[in-house]
Amino acid sequence: MARVIGTEAVEDGWRRGRTVLEVLPGDIVTEMARETAVRLGVRLADGPVERPVPVRTDGVTAMRRSLYRRSARWVAPARTVQPRARRFSRLAIIGAGGVGSNIAHLAANADIGDEIVLVDIVRGVAAATALDLNHAAGMTGTGARCLGGEDPGLISGADVVVVTAGRARMPGMDRAELIDVNRRTVHAAAEAIRTQAPRAVVIVVTNPLDEMTLEMLRATGFPRERVLGMAGTLDSSRFRAALAMAAGVAPADVDAIALGSHGDEMAPILSLARIKGHPLSKFLTDDRIEACVRDAVTGGGQILALRRSGSATVAPAHATVEVLDHIRGARAGPVPVSVMLAGEYGIDGVVLGVPAHVGPTGLVEVEILQLTKAERAALVSAAEAVRARLSR
Repeated sequence: MARVIGTEAVEDGWRRGRTVLEVLPGDIVTEMARETAVRLGVRLADGPVERPVPVRTDGVTAMRRSLYRRSARWVAPARTVQPRARRFSRLAIIGAGGVGSNIAHLAANADIGDEIVLVDIVRGVAAATALDLNHAAGMTGTGARCLGGEDPGLISGADVVVVTAGRARMPGMDRAELIDVNRRTVHAAAEAIRTQAPRAVVIVVTNPLDEMTLEMLRATGFPRERVLGMAGTLDSSRFRAALAMAAGVAPADVDAIALGSHGDEMAPILSLARIKGHPLSKFLTDDRIEACVRDAVTGGGQILALRRSGSATVAPAHATVEVLDHIRGARAGPVPVSVMLAGEYGIDGVVLGVPAHVGPTGLVEVEILQLTKAERAALVSAAEAVRARLSR
């Protein structure tokens, strides 16, 4: 009898581990089912699908194999062990303001480390946040122990140090205007990291992010692999959220990435963006797509205009934890981060947001995407803008 194959049938097959769903002659497949199949990676195959012929073994061969397995020479094949995400022994956060405290909260809830340390120059702020998080552990059950204080020595032996300290933007203020004031903050943090946690991977969140990542790299003297900037992760999230809102779909249905500089020179990659596996043009007009790009570029400024004091805190914290998850092996694949480029995309000697594979020791490899000429030109333009701002 003819069947109606809907979303439920596709999702049920996906949950059972099936990658191919047979569609027999006369079956009716709904449009939502086809979209769900594309999103979940389930192939709808026109049936009847030919079944593989079972391998038949004669009795003599079967007996010989059975006796061989009983002999002393037979060794059972090693079981494949699924890699498990590691926990940090100590995660340190320099700066216990809105972003830093939110990172600590998310990290503690996810139980990603044995110790989570907060350091801030404002007396009592870091210690109070740490104590608050420890009190919450009675409800969350997390095993992470939180510590806080003003002493930079607290970061000693940290696996990863996240730097959020620095002055935040004010309404009408450009990120570049923070270079001089936040350069001093980053240099102070770099000195503490260099002396107290010389083997740590550093994640910079302080604005202007690409420039401050470069300052951290120079001040610590660390190799480029161990100094990363959280920027493209947040920019990509804002771009996906804007596309999902405009298309009326769930953010999980959107696959998109933003590269370049964390600011006006951001480069959302339209050629590779997909909604439910389809190019953006299937769901959005050119004007709507351009509006989504503007929304991603100005996302931080929109929050700043509403708050009037301070910038975004929640989304940057989530973006930072996403980078931390990639470092500890809880997520696979490339993640957009700011790194010192060494010839990738034809750019050298400047920090810029690019897709990269990261691990316990930081940067593993920059992934080279197939970009259009315009998109490559946007990356080069962003790199030159970062150079120009630092040379002022």
